[in-house]
Amino acid sequence: MQFFVLGLNHKTAPIQLREKFSILDESLASTAQRIRQAGLQESFVVSTCNRVELYGAGRSVSGLGESLGHILADVGQTSIRKLAPHVYEHSGGEAIHHLFRVAASLDSMVVGEPQILGQLKSAYSKCREAGVTGPLLNRAVERAFSVAKKVRSETGIGEHAVSISSVAIQLARQIFGQLDGKSAALVGAGKMGQLAARHIRDAGISQLYVANRSFERAQSLASELDGHPRYLDELSQLLCLVDIVITSTASKTHLVDAKMMKTVMKARKYRPIFFIDIAVPRNVCPELNQMDNVYVYDVDDLNGISNENKETRANEARLAEAVVFEQAQRFLGELSGLALKPTIMELKEHIEVMKASELDKFRRRMSTDGPSHDDVAAQLADGLLNKILYGALTELKKQAAEGNSEQSIAIVRRIFGLDERSDK
Repeated sequence: MQFFVLGLNHKTAPIQLREKFSILDESLASTAQRIRQAGLQESFVVSTCNRVELYGAGRSVSGLGESLGHILADVGQTSIRKLAPHVYEHSGGEAIHHLFRVAASLDSMVVGEPQILGQLKSAYSKCREAGVTGPLLNRAVERAFSVAKKVRSETGIGEHAVSISSVAIQLARQIFGQLDGKSAALVGAGKMGQLAARHIRDAGISQLYVANRSFERAQSLASELDGHPRYLDELSQLLCLVDIVITSTASKTHLVDAKMMKTVMKARKYRPIFFIDIAVPRNVCPELNQMDNVYVYDVDDLNGISNENKETRANEARLAEAVVFEQAQRFLGELSGLALKPTIMELKEHIEVMKASELDKFRRRMSTDGPSHDDVAAQLADGLLNKILYGALTELKKQAAEGNSEQSIAIVRRIFGLDERSDK
């Protein structure tokens, strides 16, 4: 049995193309079933916003690229000609190595992000429940999950936030600890501000307020973000309530200055407040950082931390790559051992049959008056020797007649240890 994978991802295809190949969760198993019909005994399918991959295992993977390419083209309702420049395929050990890298988030758009492992587990679960995976693929995918866990525990690949929003949450947790029970305000309607607000909300805050010059816009955004709308004129009162403030307006002047914050902090009884100022020009006066328990980070601050984290994460990724490579080689070694097992068992059974046949002859000769014990024992040994050597000698003569004896001679010499014997 051999492994095979064909797919496209964020490295090989733009989003305009990738989005055409999105496979709904309820269709993963049926797509995997089509892969089996193309000549594979086991299969499963992964589909995320950044990748679509068709995995399989079968006795032969020769020519599968074209067959699976047509299935993928059909999923995206496009021609194989348009799809071909954007797909990749791997077989054998390369397919296993690729699967392990995907699970460990080394092939992700943001290296180290944890979402891909959950997406992989979900896709695998659906395909396994549908009965399309099989023992070999099950073993490989489950090992990929273990390798991903090992990478997380032995490297710091997932510990350093790299997006602006995730950096903001990281800083917020450094200031407040847990965000449960904390409240936040989004001031303005900039896209980066909205994204940061969504991340902050998903991090577990209890209340989110949305303030805007247009109250209708505030109402609309609050509805989208499961928050509460406020007029921008209420900003000073809002600052007295919340712990985290995300500013993202088009104002040319500071909305929050030192005079306002002195009043606000007194009303807050000097509880800490954290400003994420994503606006350009800045909405929050940077001098507020000089005040006790006021923390202000602008977009350059966040980018600087993000870039430092990217460099650190890249170093950790190199360590993770080494872990994945070593584990892939170990797994392939285990599979090679499993592949040998049936042949070893057959060989033992074959020798047992030879032995039984020769022992039967030995007993019959011993029960009659005839040759001495030594002669019968020699005949037994000769009979076993001839039977054991027959296949090897026949194949050697056949290969010699065809002019291909060199490799066969080397194999036979290794099996019977002839080179080791001649070295003594």
